[in-house]
Amino acid sequence: MNLGSSILFTLVGLIIGGFLGFYFTRKKFEKELKENPPINEKMIRAMFLQMGRKPSEAQIRQIMKSMNANR
Repeated sequence: MNLGSSILFTLVGLIIGGFLGFYFTRKKFEKELKENPPINEKMIRAMFLQMGRKPSEAQIRQIMKSMNANR
């Protein structure tokens, strides 16, 4: 009985720990995405303008396409 209850408590602890770890990791990941969103077309335009270039829509679409392909 002592060994069986020990195994049961260990399994229950692992299951609860897994659920809590998943929940808090998910919340942290969502918070990070909210604070640091992935790059978008507006950011690409700003980078081109900082380099002193006026980007065309074709260039922006090409960069976005290549970034999405690398994900």
